[in-house]
Amino acid sequence: MKKVDLITGFLGSGKTTFLIKYARHLIKQGLRIGILEYDYGAVNVDMLLLNKLRGANCEIEMVAAACDEDCLRRRFTTKLIAMAMSGYDRVIVEPSGVFDMDMFYDTLRDEPLENMYEIGNVITVVNAKLIDKLSAEEDYILASQAACAGTIILSRTQLATDEEIANTKKHIREAAEKIKCRKLPENYLEKSWDELDESDYNALMSSGYHIGDYMKITAGRDLSFSSKCYLDLKDNLEELKTKINTLFSSKEYGNIIRIKGFVCDKGGGYQINASQYELLAEPTAIGQGVLIVIGTELNDAKIDGILYTNN
Repeated sequence: MKKVDLITGFLGSGKTTFLIKYARHLIKQGLRIGILEYDYGAVNVDMLLLNKLRGANCEIEMVAAACDEDCLRRRFTTKLIAMAMSGYDRVIVEPSGVFDMDMFYDTLRDEPLENMYEIGNVITVVNAKLIDKLSAEEDYILASQAACAGTIILSRTQLATDEEIANTKKHIREAAEKIKCRKLPENYLEKSWDELDESDYNALMSSGYHIGDYMKITAGRDLSFSSKCYLDLKDNLEELKTKINTLFSSKEYGNIIRIKGFVCDKGGGYQINASQYELLAEPTAIGQGVLIVIGTELNDAKIDGILYTNN
C-alpha cells in the first residue's frame, strides 16, 4: 500500500514552507510524490507557492474546500482514490490551518482507501514564537494537531529565544490539558530549517503518528473561522503594508488571525505573511496582487473599505 503523510499546523505556522523542503528531500531520494493541497480561500495561495515543485517526480492536486463537511470529505476521498492510481510512491496532504484531525483518520479508515493507503507520518508545525493569548478555539486546534503528531517541528527557531521556545512548549502542554489530552508527543525538532540534514529527514520519515486521545469538538468553520479573498490588488508593497497594519489595529474589522498573499512592486513580487505580531514580506517569483484575510467575525464591508481603497 502507498504511504500518506499529513503535514499540519495552525494558521501562519509555516507548514507550506516546511512542506517544500520535505518534498524536495523525497524527490532527491528518487521518489515520485503527489501533494494534495486544500484551503478555504477562493484562491489557494499555498498552491501558487507549491507550483515550483512540479516536475516529472512531483505533481500537485487541489481540493476546493468551499463546501460543507460532508461535501469536503467526499471531495477529499475522491481525490485520494485518483492519486492512489496515479503511480505515486508517496502522497503528502497539506490541509487548512483550521483542520479537524478526525477527518484525516476517519477518511483513511473507510473503504476503499483503507486498502489503498497506510499512514506514514503526521508532522505538526508550530511557530516557536507562539503568542501567549489564543482563543479557546485556536488552542483546541493547536492541541489536537500536536496530539496526533509523530514529531512537532518548531518554525522560526533561529529567531526565537530559549525562553520563547520554552514558553511555546508550555503553551502546547496547557492547551492539551484543556481538552483532556493524556499524552503529547515527546519528539520536538528545534533546528533552523536551513540546517536540516539527512539524519533529520530520516528521523522525520520514521516518526509515525498518534491517534490523539482528547476531548473532541467540531473544528474548522463551525468554530466560525472564515476567509475573504482579494484579487488583482494594485497596491505596492509599502501601501499594502500600511493597509494590513490598519486591519490589525482594531477589532472593528473582526478578529483577524492571518493575512497572506502576494503583492507586485517595481516589477518584482513579494510573498506576504502577516499576523497581529509580525508582517513578513519575502521576494518571490509570483507577480500578482492577491490577498487572503483569515479570522473570525470578519467585517467584510469594513475590510473591503480598506483594501479596495485606490484599487
